[in-house]
Amino acid sequence: MSFDYNGPKIVVEPPGPKAREWIERDNQVLSTSLSRTAALVALRAHGPYVEDVDGNVFMDFGSGIAVSVMGHTEEHVVKAVQDQAAELIHANSCDYLTLPQVEYAERFLKMTPGDYPKRAFFSNSGAESIECGIKIAKYHTKRPGSIAFLGAFHGRFMGSLALTTNSPVSRRYYISSMMPGVAFSPYAYCYRCPFKQSYPGCNMECLQFLRENVLNQVIPPEDCAFMIIEPLLGAAGFIIPPKEFLQGVQDICRENGILLIVDEVQTAFGKTGYFLASEYFGLEPDILCVSKAIAAGLPMGITVTRSELLEWELNTHENTLGGNPVVVAGALAVLDLYEKQGFTEKAAQVGEWLQAGVRELQEKYDLIGDVRALGAMVGIELVESRETKEPATEKRNRLVEMTFKKGLLILGAGKSSVRLAPVHTMTEDEVKLGVKILDQALGEITG
Repeated sequence: MSFDYNGPKIVVEPPGPKAREWIERDNQVLSTSLSRTAALVALRAHGPYVEDVDGNVFMDFGSGIAVSVMGHTEEHVVKAVQDQAAELIHANSCDYLTLPQVEYAERFLKMTPGDYPKRAFFSNSGAESIECGIKIAKYHTKRPGSIAFLGAFHGRFMGSLALTTNSPVSRRYYISSMMPGVAFSPYAYCYRCPFKQSYPGCNMECLQFLRENVLNQVIPPEDCAFMIIEPLLGAAGFIIPPKEFLQGVQDICRENGILLIVDEVQTAFGKTGYFLASEYFGLEPDILCVSKAIAAGLPMGITVTRSELLEWELNTHENTLGGNPVVVAGALAVLDLYEKQGFTEKAAQVGEWLQAGVRELQEKYDLIGDVRALGAMVGIELVESRETKEPATEKRNRLVEMTFKKGLLILGAGKSSVRLAPVHTMTEDEVKLGVKILDQALGEITG
């Protein structure tokens, strides 16, 4: 299929007539729990562009929640998937072996932090990769408890949901059914410090609270199997902590024999300007969880551990579809892009262009209270007043809707933030055009 996209193009105000018809059909048969950020009914996509059923073309600054960052329908990935589908689609991964699984594990393990032997377990999503990590940590430590951080998102299964606190809605009615024994500690959200401090003159009160209060008063170290943390909070609005916060968490884990699970489901694959965000923050996870961009949108997750942690009893943890040959073939093609075609460096360049444009918008609009950026991951937090920092939730929602109407896809996050994670192959002109649309929408909201 040939694509002829050279920018956003709105031919009928979205959602158009065909989209409205599909939305109505969707409303009759699919779960009402789905967020539906915008009334986009996608038909096809390529590079940084998504076309809807009415022929509208949108520039994608969200990449499907940081998934299609190598570009939609990237040609190497498409060919790898097609070739594998013609040879072998399925051989269940708990009973049999397949070539793509072994090759992927051999290559990916070498790209993860830590100079020690490692093993991998394949799954179908980020949440599944987290569930595997939970089971590994509890199996090997024989400890009942765990510690997560406020504002984090780790999934919506009963284990991962117990660790998730970005929204109370997903936890409602399940409190008694979720994994027990979870304690929480504040994340280093410096723009809204819960201790009313200012970085760097804060003595890292968040770390002190973890060490002195959570570990000493809530969950003793000898009862804590693991701590789990995102290198930056994704669903909360790309909240980026100081390096010493994450390194301090790692140190506390090491001091107390607590396993460190790093959730890189959203941050992996060059988005931060590093292949893995753990590299930037100086982390060596005992357990690393990755998904989203791993297979360019095909369902896949991977859990990587120190080798001894995935040496456990037969049948302790298995699945049927994890490491599907077609999916892993696509993932191998994605690895090629980052290993051999410099996509991490491309992401860093896109990030420079995007950050420069967004910083200019921050100077122009008081509505923008905070800009947080690492590589091509950029969070913009909207506030009613820079003095009070009152979240401008309604205006954030309008911004998402207005940019959609103008042909730009962005995603809301947290109470009043948007998160940008554009495709890594975008040109400078494309990035500037996306920023221009943001500028137009902000101007209309504040004007």
